[in-house]
Amino acid sequence: MIKLAANLGFMYQEVPLPDRFSLAAKDGFKGVEFLFPYEWPATNIKARLDENGLTQALFNLYPGDWASGERGLASLPGKEQDFENSLLQALDYAANLRCDHLHVMAGLRQPDISTHAQQDIFIRNLSKAVLKAQTYDITLLIEPINQIDMPAYFLDSFEMAADIITRIDHPSLKLQFDIYHCQRIKGSVAHSLTKYLPMTGHIQIADTPGRHEPGSGEINFQYLFDIIKKNKYTGWVGCEYIPSTTTSKTLGWAEQYSAPPKP
Repeated sequence: MIKLAANLGFMYQEVPLPDRFSLAAKDGFKGVEFLFPYEWPATNIKARLDENGLTQALFNLYPGDWASGERGLASLPGKEQDFENSLLQALDYAANLRCDHLHVMAGLRQPDISTHAQQDIFIRNLSKAVLKAQTYDITLLIEPINQIDMPAYFLDSFEMAADIITRIDHPSLKLQFDIYHCQRIKGSVAHSLTKYLPMTGHIQIADTPGRHEPGSGEINFQYLFDIIKKNKYTGWVGCEYIPSTTTSKTLGWAEQYSAPPKP
């Protein structure tokens, strides 16, 4: 069985975000995820979750000044205190929302230091962060993101992510495996998924090109879902895709997993 979570930042955009919880529940989802919850009080989000019988599967740490181009703090020189503050904020939200997975965005590549030096900063910050996360029983995730959608993102390879996770070697740090990003970074998704599932704590999906729902593009999702089930992955699979029409009309592919049949 595959557990699907609706990404409320991408899906149900025809209504304001507070109204998306009920639409996701109506379509059969048991979990939700989104990027950043921080403009809403945690109590408000928790009420929406409880009203609709939903689990908060994932959200991100505060990424810095998104409007000015920041895409995470964890690997940035001179931002160590800002990163620690964002971690404490996210852990507090996660505890209130009973969310046990948080995505740590690495940030953009810094031209003034070497890749090796920036990776060392990332590792030092993560090594401290996982100890704090462990006290909350929360798992931190790192995700390779492709350079087409997010130019200059520091963590842009699965090999780097796997190396960092192996070096830190802590149960509270895992991989966020995004099938869409994997296809855009390197292809060979089935091989990479099989290889990295043992260290994966969360999966996200979207088809390519277009980042629309499964079945809209070139990826054989049925084959990949069979790999996920065969390897007994029990975590969430986040639907981080842009619906090609209204969200509910794009869920035919998901009926066998969580969504009820559509009339």
